[in-house]
Amino acid sequence: MQAILLAGGKGTRLQPFTATFPKPLVPLGDVPVVEVLVRQLAHYGVRKLTVVTGHLAELIHAFLGDGGRFGIEIDYVKEETPLDTAGCLGLIEPPDEPFFVMNGDLLTTLDYGHMMAFHKQRRPMATIASYERDVKIDLGVLKLDADGRLADYIEKPTYNFFVSMGIYCFDPRVCEFVARGERISMPTLILRLRDAGETVMGHRQQCYWLDIGRPDDYARAIEEFSGERSRFLPWKHAAA
Repeated sequence: MQAILLAGGKGTRLQPFTATFPKPLVPLGDVPVVEVLVRQLAHYGVRKLTVVTGHLAELIHAFLGDGGRFGIEIDYVKEETPLDTAGCLGLIEPPDEPFFVMNGDLLTTLDYGHMMAFHKQRRPMATIASYERDVKIDLGVLKLDADGRLADYIEKPTYNFFVSMGIYCFDPRVCEFVARGERISMPTLILRLRDAGETVMGHRQQCYWLDIGRPDDYARAIEEFSGERSRFLPWKHAAA
């Protein structure tokens, strides 16, 4: 299996932590986020990893190297100008088989092997790892008709959504939908596939997931990883 890891963002929401090094290198205790992800991918059978860099690319390269110490082959694509979350697909040589694209700033227990098996069985153009999240609104919510008449009044409701985990499995043909040098976000690409009549599916697992996007998320990630490291790297913990 192959994967592309997005590690080129500036991490502006996580400053000041990312002022001097890229967000994938923020530590969870003594282990950078990106190391957890790379070790997970290698465990589940990813043998080739392309890391897309931009901001402070040399630090990512210095830490990961050629991937030998993680048991995975790593190469790099550097975006000279930011191309958003999907633009890198216009720069790479399309893989010969379905492949992962994922953000480099998340913490999860997702089984990547199970997700790839789902993708190969259903054979869509794209599969999105989906996470069920409850969102509580700490206000009274009004439902009004077109004339402004009250239809309902719900005090502090909780809504349920499926959100993207920032992990995707793609058919190699997806690269045809991104022009070289095009700046395009992942949501825009996904909708482009849908509008072209291609099948896009969501894949659900019972797993843990956290987007490390803000300081409070980062603090929570440190607490979760430090408290239950064996939950995220169980094979490494067992070997020790």
